Amino acid sequence: MYNPNNAQTNAVAPIAGGALPSRHVKLWSSLTELAKLLGIPAFVKDGDSQFQHVQYKAGQRIHTIGQSFDTLYVVYSGFIKSVIIDDAGHEQVVAFPMKGDLLGVDGIHGGVHTTEAVALTACEVILVPFKTLTALGRSQPDLELAIYGVMGRELAREQSLIGALGSLGAEARVARFLAFMSSRFEEMGYSGKQFNLRMTREEIGNYLGLTLETISRTLSAFAAAGLISVELRNVVLHDIPALRTLRRLPARTRRKVPTVAANEEVQRAAA
Repeated sequence: MYNPNNAQTNAVAPIAGGALPSRHVKLWSSLTELAKLLGIPAFVKDGDSQFQHVQYKAGQRIHTIGQSFDTLYVVYSGFIKSVIIDDAGHEQVVAFPMKGDLLGVDGIHGGVHTTEAVALTACEVILVPFKTLTALGRSQPDLELAIYGVMGRELAREQSLIGALGSLGAEARVARFLAFMSSRFEEMGYSGKQFNLRMTREEIGNYLGLTLETISRTLSAFAAAGLISVELRNVVLHDIPALRTLRRLPARTRRKVPTVAANEEVQRAAA
C-alpha cells in the first residue's frame, strides 16, 4: 500500500538511464495513458479513473515481503530490482523492472507480497489499486483480458531468460543478459547499442548466479574480443547478434584478461 513516509511525491524523476532530470513532475495518469505505457491496445475507455504517480529515491522500497497486497505498480521511469530473501537473510535478485513493467503481481495469490521491490535509481511508479482494476475489468472485459496478457508477458519474459541461463556457462549468461538489456532499451525507445547499466556488477552477478569477479572478468574479456566497450557503467555493444548466440569465448581471448579485484567494483558503483 502507498506509504507517504516512503514516497517522494515532489521529487524529480530521471529519464531512462538516469542521466537527465525531468522538468515537470506528473502527478496522475488516465486509464488510456496507463494502458499505453503497458502496451495495451487503444480500445480502453477512460472514464473517471486517475492513477497516482509516486517518486522514490534510490534505495527506497516500493513494496516489501509480507506486506499486504492491494496495489499493483507500473514503472513510469527509472530502474528497480525485485528480490526474494531467504530465512538466512540472503538476497536473490529475480528481476530488474524498468519503464512499462508491472510490479506487485506476486501478491495476488496469497494476499501478501512474496518479493521486495527496491529502487535502483530515482524512479517514478504509478499506483494501480487492485480493486479499481478489477472493477474496470468487469465493465470493460477486453481490458481485463489485456491486463492478464500483460501479466503473462512479464512472466514469460522472466522465464525465457532464466530458463535459458540455467543451461549456459558464465560467458554465455553475461552475453544473453547484455542482449536482453539491449532489447529492453529498444522497447523503451532508447538506443539498444549504448546504455547505462543502472545495477551494480554485484547485482548482475546475483541475478545470473555468478560472482562479482566473474562478471568483471567476463566484461573485460568481451571488451578484449571487440564485442563491447565498457567504462564504469556505460556499455556500448558492437556485435549484438554475436552476444545473442555466444556460447564461449576462445581460450586465447580469456588468457589475455587479468583478474579484476573486487574492490574495483566499489569504485565503479560510486561513480
